[in-house]
Amino acid sequence: MTTTSQQARLAAVSVGDELPQREFECGNVQLMLYNAALWNGHRIHFDEPYAKEVEGYPGLVIAGPLLGDWLHQGVEEWLGDDGRIVSIDYSNRVATYVGDILTSGGTVVELFNDTQEALVDVFVKNAAGDVVTPGQVRVRFGDVW
Repeated sequence: MTTTSQQARLAAVSVGDELPQREFECGNVQLMLYNAALWNGHRIHFDEPYAKEVEGYPGLVIAGPLLGDWLHQGVEEWLGDDGRIVSIDYSNRVATYVGDILTSGGTVVELFNDTQEALVDVFVKNAAGDVVTPGQVRVRFGDVW
């Protein structure tokens, strides 16, 4: 059941609203623990000599699912208790590396008042401002499932 505060929150959302941006910097330990939890044994994520000398990367590569998790976290924080993520779709387009400063954010692009949903374009950008991970998230305000 949708509460009055959730209805008010949906009414306050407009196309063009921007989500707060979040800044991230992944270190060696975070990357190693994240990939261990996923059972991701690809050496480009934990073996720097291998990543550089064999694969030709400038450093350890941040796992793509971690970028997706950062997108998810930003949307969840923006929603708070007023809604839930219905779907998320993203694509990692450019490799990112340990030590890169990355920023996530998004913009509301469409509202669906009949279903109490919104469509949000989301992104992760590198320090140069290039979008490395674009995506879309559909959110639903209230407890309507």
